[in-house]
Amino acid sequence: MDANSYDTIANEYRDSKQLDFRKYIEEYTLEQLLGDATALNILDLACGEGIYTRKLKKRGAATILGVDLSTRMIELAQETEAKEPLGCDYLVQDALTMSLERQFDVVVGMYLLNYAQSADDLHQFCQVVYEHLPPSGRFVGFNDNPHNELQHYPNYRKYGFVKESTSQRNEGDFVRYRMFNLDGTEFSFNNFYFHPLTYERAFAKAGFRDFQWQGPFLDPSQASSDYWYEFMTHPPLIGFSAVK
Repeated sequence: MDANSYDTIANEYRDSKQLDFRKYIEEYTLEQLLGDATALNILDLACGEGIYTRKLKKRGAATILGVDLSTRMIELAQETEAKEPLGCDYLVQDALTMSLERQFDVVVGMYLLNYAQSADDLHQFCQVVYEHLPPSGRFVGFNDNPHNELQHYPNYRKYGFVKESTSQRNEGDFVRYRMFNLDGTEFSFNNFYFHPLTYERAFAKAGFRDFQWQGPFLDPSQASSDYWYEFMTHPPLIGFSAVK
């Protein structure tokens, strides 16, 4: 991950959270994976400007710590906390190397694992999460969908983004997201592709059990709309869960 690249697009990335898929699919999928947040101690990795850190605190989390590599993202999160104090804590830290010397009931990774640039990085992300969980602790999150076929990458423009990659999309190749915000702003960033089996091996090697790809799930309020057909038929994004 490149902290500087997110420092320069922090405001635009924050604004992209207003796109409909963020609420009706991304947020709803997290709710389904996590379940009741009441009284949980939660670690929110790759928290960005803290949108889900705040939402999970409002849903009853006892404590929550948001961690991100980007200094500017954490500054935005802290600015919001100062305006609307909820009791969220934030930290600039690299999730590949961090050791917080404490454990959490749940670790949330919304777009964390897709920043691994090698299979070793992917395993290391999983290992770090594993070490911050107690026995039976859970790891849930949302990710670029490695099952998503290349021919569908250009088809998500109406949802506010398209995906791009190399013609072969080999392990470790970039998956570029070009985002189109509601105000007309455009920006892009790179994820990295690994085969679904590479993900499964990384989780198993770290010691996790019951790793599952899950979702994405569509908010029931949108169930009758044809608007989401392409997204839900060929999901560009996917949820996951695992247990220590």
